[in-house]
Amino acid sequence: MRKIGIDLGGTNIAAGIVDENGTIIFKKSVPTGASRPKEQIIDDIATLCRELTSEANIPFSDIESVGIAVPGGVDEKSGEILFTPNIPFSGINICKILSEKLNGKRVGIANDANAATLAEVFCGAAKGADNAVMITLGTGVGGGIVIDKKIYSGSNGLAAEIGHFVIQVGGEKCGCGRRGCFEAYGSATALIRMTKDELNTCFMSGEPTLMAESSKISARTAFDAYKQGDAAAARVIDKYITYLANGISSLINIFQPDVFIIGGGVSGEKQFLIDLLQPKVDEEDFARKANKRTRLCTAVCGNDAGIIGAAFAV
Repeated sequence: MRKIGIDLGGTNIAAGIVDENGTIIFKKSVPTGASRPKEQIIDDIATLCRELTSEANIPFSDIESVGIAVPGGVDEKSGEILFTPNIPFSGINICKILSEKLNGKRVGIANDANAATLAEVFCGAAKGADNAVMITLGTGVGGGIVIDKKIYSGSNGLAAEIGHFVIQVGGEKCGCGRRGCFEAYGSATALIRMTKDELNTCFMSGEPTLMAESSKISARTAFDAYKQGDAAAARVIDKYITYLANGISSLINIFQPDVFIIGGGVSGEKQFLIDLLQPKVDEEDFARKANKRTRLCTAVCGNDAGIIGAAFAV
């Protein structure tokens, strides 16, 4: 069994031939050129599919299906893109259009975060699990839910907006318009905000901190200083981890998945992050005394997650 997975982004279209084990046999990418008419972009996707098989010396007839991972809302049953930022595809049935360009090949679609979760279930950190929840900690908080090895997308394709449940009523303003969302406290952006706030406090009080030595404040700044014993950084990390664990525990209490996966930039801290989170999650996990509990881990599929997950979404 060989499938093609396509990760459609605002900057690049990445595609790969994926086998039944989730191994990418051959991959290639081209610029999206998102400002162009949608017809041209779809033509490029079709061409990319054929180029993959040609360059990998695999007959196109051997490809079982094609899956597309798209940022934004999708209707997986109909194949329609409900909305997608930065790409002019909102309201079109890309599965039908692309299938016609690929001689009737079966084409499916998934939200990109959901696809990444599926990749981790089939061949990544949650391999062998039936049920998993994943969050991605970057500019915002994204994520996906897999139940019985299938993406849970809700009645309208818009489920699993994991960053947008409230953990602090009346709290920080979120990009979605609400206040106190998990995203406003658990994202890399939130960590950077907390770091800058603590730096300002240190500046006013005269307390020295290694965080002030950073030429550019990033999500790594506080973690790096914390590892060197910096007291101000410890306050930032403790605050951030407390909020992050609160959100994760709430999601675990709702779904009780086999595995809870953390992806995105902050997950680069790997086991160090898990070791900080686990005690706080243990305090708030409703099933903390149960024989079977959710395993907490970081993602492993990296930049290939969209390709792999898209392939398995069909």
